Amino acid sequence: MRKSAADRFRHLFNRSLLLRHHHHNPPPLSSSLSRPFSSMASDSPFPVTAHNINPKVLKCEYAVRGEVVTLAQNLQKDLQANPGAHPFDEILYCNIGNPQSLGQAPITFFREVLALCDHPTILDKSETQGLFSADAIERAWQIVDQIPGRATGAYSHSQGVKGLRDTIAAGISERDGFPANPDDIFMTDGASPAVHNMMQLLIRSENDGILCPIPQYPLYSASITLHGGNLVPYYLEEATGWGLEIPELKKQLDAAKSKGIHVRALVVINPGNPTGQVLSEENQRDIVEFCKQEGLVLLADEVYQENVYVPEKKFHSFKKVTRSMGYGEDDITLVSFQSVSKGYHGECGKRGGYMEVTGFSTEVREQIYKMASVNLCSNISGQILASLVMSPPKVGDESYESFMAEKGNILASLARRAKTLEDAFNKLEGVTCNRAEGAMYLFPQIRLPGKAIKAAEEANTAPDNFYCKHLLNATGVVVVPGSGFGQVPGTWHFRCTILPQEEKIPAIVTRLTEFHEKFMDEFRD
Repeated sequence: MRKSAADRFRHLFNRSLLLRHHHHNPPPLSSSLSRPFSSMASDSPFPVTAHNINPKVLKCEYAVRGEVVTLAQNLQKDLQANPGAHPFDEILYCNIGNPQSLGQAPITFFREVLALCDHPTILDKSETQGLFSADAIERAWQIVDQIPGRATGAYSHSQGVKGLRDTIAAGISERDGFPANPDDIFMTDGASPAVHNMMQLLIRSENDGILCPIPQYPLYSASITLHGGNLVPYYLEEATGWGLEIPELKKQLDAAKSKGIHVRALVVINPGNPTGQVLSEENQRDIVEFCKQEGLVLLADEVYQENVYVPEKKFHSFKKVTRSMGYGEDDITLVSFQSVSKGYHGECGKRGGYMEVTGFSTEVREQIYKMASVNLCSNISGQILASLVMSPPKVGDESYESFMAEKGNILASLARRAKTLEDAFNKLEGVTCNRAEGAMYLFPQIRLPGKAIKAAEEANTAPDNFYCKHLLNATGVVVVPGSGFGQVPGTWHFRCTILPQEEKIPAIVTRLTEFHEKFMDEFRD
C-alpha cells in the first residue's frame, strides 16, 4: 500500500536518523542492526541500495512528475499495446508546463537564428537569403562572431558568452528603465539550476530556512531538502485571489526564529505557480521593504513574466521595483530568475535561462562564480535563446510583424483556454477556482465528500491524490494533486495546466464534468 507524502517523509526521516544513530553508536555485535550495510548487502546483489544512499535524496519529492504521472505513462503504453482497452483513446497531459509537447509551435525567428548559429557555414550561401529572414541572418552573424571559435559546440565563459550577456542586460534595462550589468548575469540550463545554486550557497545546515509560498512549485521544496535546509512555509490567501500578506510573512518568520531556524531568504513566484496570481506593484514594494528590514535575500522567480492575461494587471520585475524605491546594491540582495521554457516561447527542451545576481559582496560573488565554473558553462543553444527572448525583433525588422503575430496568437489562446477551464471548474459541484491572471495553471479547490476522504485513508493516500488517480483512470486526463504543492491543512486541490491545444479543451471539459458528477454521486455521504 502506498503511504501519503507526509507519512513517507516521516518514515524516511526516522529511518535516516536510525541509521545515523547506529553509525555513531554501534550496538552490540549480537544485534541484528550491528552491521546495517553489510547485512543489507547480503540481501541485495547491489552495493548501493535505498538503505545506504543519501537520506536527503529519499526525502526529496517532485510531484509534477510523481505517482499520477507514472500511472499515466503506464496507461499510455497499455493504450498503444491494447487499443480500446480503456474508456479513452489518448492521455491528455495537464500536469506540467511543457508547451511544445502539447503542440505549441516554436517562434520562427528564434528557430531560424538557432539553425544558422548551429550551422554557420550556410550564412554565406546565396540560397540562405531565400530561406531565412534578413534580420535572422544578421542576428546569427552577430551571435556567431561573439562565440569563441564561432562554434556552438565549444565551452563558453562560465557565466555565459559575454556578448549574449550584454544583450540580456540591455533587454533588462529596456524592460525596467534601470541599468543592468552583464557581469551580474549567470546563464544556466533553465532556471532550475540557478535555484539549486542559490540553495547550495545559502543553506549551511538544517538550522537554515527558506521562506516559500504555499502552494509552491515543488522545485523549491525538493532543492531545500536536497541541500539539507528547512522549508519555512507562508500561506497564500486563497480567498483574496492567492494574496501574499505581509503579516503572514512576519508570523511565519517569527515562528521559525522561535524554533532556532535562521531564515536566509524569501522565495516569491510572480506570476504564481501553481496559483496564477500576478502581484500588484504596491504589494511588491511591501515585500521588498520586508526583506530589507529582516535582512533576507529576495529570490524572485519571474519565469512567467510574459504570461499575463488580465488587462488590469501588469508584470513588474522586483529589480525594477527595488530600484524605483531608491534601493541599490548596498540596500538589498536580490536574485531574479528567468527561463526560455515558459512565456510565449515554451522552449523547455533547449534548457536556457539565467539569474541576475545583485547586492552580494565581492567575496560572495567570487564563490558564486566558482560554483558556475564547476559546471563549466550552460549549453550554448540555451544561451542564444535567452538572448533572443530578451531581445526579440524590433519595429522595422523583417520578422517583426510575423513575430508579433505568433506571440500574440499564443498568448491570446492561452488566455481563452484559462478562462474556459476556470468557468468549467467553477460549475462543478464543490469546486471553486480563482482565475488565472498569469502563468500557465489553474489550482481549483475540491471539497470532497467524507466518504471519499475515508476511502482515500483506507487506500493510504491523500484525498486529492485519490481523486486525481480516479480522474486519470476514468478519463485519461493527467492533473497533479495539490498535496504535492502544499496547501492549507484540510483543503484539497489539484493543478491543471492551460496548455493542451485549444481545440482539445472542450473534450477535457466534457471528460472532467462527466467524471466529477459520477465521482460525487459514488462517494456522496
